[in-house]
Amino acid sequence: MIKVGEPAPDFTLAAHDGGTLSLENLRGAKVLLWFFVEANTPGCTLEGRGVRDHQSYFDENNIRVVGVSFDSIEDSAAFARRHEFAFTLLSDPDRAVALAYGACSDANARYPDRVSFLIDEHGAIERVYAQVDPRDHPARVLADVLGI
Repeated sequence: MIKVGEPAPDFTLAAHDGGTLSLENLRGAKVLLWFFVEANTPGCTLEGRGVRDHQSYFDENNIRVVGVSFDSIEDSAAFARRHEFAFTLLSDPDRAVALAYGACSDANARYPDRVSFLIDEHGAIERVYAQVDPRDHPARVLADVLGI
């Protein structure tokens, strides 16, 4: 797994809104790169709703939230619509991004690990959240950023 202080591997993936997103284009903002297991599963829904419910705090602190799963773009789009997510969901079907970050062990992994990375404004890993609890993960990230 990638470590604190290392450069975040760049990527370009298809987004649920029909476009693409590159990490490089988010420089100047912090990025919470959130790997989630699968759309509409109980834990991922709970965690996604937590991000949604804290979205204004992420926005106020210049943190872009980007979710990544192995789901299809269609499943990601339906997940975002169903739960009114204002953040971007990306599809990583070949597991290249998950492998680069250490969020899965091999290219045949069925799901990514439930892990997140806080990337600083310059593209370096600021924090690794390897033991994510979907019930409080968004609040925990904000508490870390705000020093609470």
